[in-house]
Amino acid sequence: MRILVIEDNRDIAANLGDYLEDRGHTVDFAADGVTGLHLAVVNDFDAIVLDLNLPGMDGLELCRKLREDARKQTPVLMLTARDSLDQKLEGFESGADDYLIKPFALQEVEARLNVLARRGKAAQPRVLHVADLEYNLDTLEVRRQGKLLQLNPTALKILQALMEASPAVVTRQDLETRVWGEELPDSDSLRVHIHGLRAAVDKPFEKPLIHTRHGIGYRIADPDAVSA
Repeated sequence: MRILVIEDNRDIAANLGDYLEDRGHTVDFAADGVTGLHLAVVNDFDAIVLDLNLPGMDGLELCRKLREDARKQTPVLMLTARDSLDQKLEGFESGADDYLIKPFALQEVEARLNVLARRGKAAQPRVLHVADLEYNLDTLEVRRQGKLLQLNPTALKILQALMEASPAVVTRQDLETRVWGEELPDSDSLRVHIHGLRAAVDKPFEKPLIHTRHGIGYRIADPDAVSA
């Protein structure tokens, strides 16, 4: 697992880090809430160990910002000396997934993190990303720059094939087989659907993402990464 430990007590952080790294995990550290939130937002961790009493930003505020502002669902295990029911409930309401009272056993920390990481992976939505375009394979919603795009089922199949292969080129034959199987359509059908896909994905926006490789096929890629 890749774990982020946000803890201002150096001895506790060192003990956690040494134990978890000896067990084969990768551990990053932050000693204050602002740094911890930044690391949690810009990186993909399997789990976060979060202290409540932090300088700069406390654990409750950090967890709320992580969930509500950054929309990150990384599992969070809160470590704290606060043991009242109200304090525990406040931690869960802020977005924490589990709660462990100090002092704690290092073995229990790892066991809880393993459970949280497994749950987190199972709960993560399947989302494809290319530049500012995203396709949620669970909800079948496609958004570009946050705007919801309306695509028919055939266009969704083509888009999925292109995004999964990005930035590689997908041949016409592979696209046709992916969409229609062995019952291939007439020669113009794919071109018509690509035209419709471009109208939805590219036309309303400044930079085109769908590119034609004449005589070969198509690809979808960040225009800044596409060579002539």
